[in-house]
Amino acid sequence: MPDPDPAAGKHLRVAVVGPCSSGKSTLTNVLKTAGYEARHPAQEHSYVPDMWQRVTKPDLLIYLDVDYANARTRRPHIDGGPKRLKEQHFLLRHAREHCDFYLDTSGLSVGEVETAVLTFLNALA
Repeated sequence: MPDPDPAAGKHLRVAVVGPCSSGKSTLTNVLKTAGYEARHPAQEHSYVPDMWQRVTKPDLLIYLDVDYANARTRRPHIDGGPKRLKEQHFLLRHAREHCDFYLDTSGLSVGEVETAVLTFLNALA
């Protein structure tokens, strides 16, 4: 895992959005631990397309994605079927179009997601 630069991160507000089970909560906690001001605005549940901007006013937007098979594996007790994931993708379209970093987490470990995102953020410093 790359070493984050806490001095740079402390002044960077990061929003993390994506469909359910894509890893948003886990990544948000990792970013907070690394010194970033990170929030998950729950855009996947809002019909206001730019809620992520209004709520967090981020410097950067990270979009995590996941396919249905992996979402189902990660959270077998929560399932609205492929239709639910498609609806969330629709609600997230504005965020996906405006994200600074997109990562499909399907098949990736928590460590791989962490490494990819921190590498991206460190490259900005």
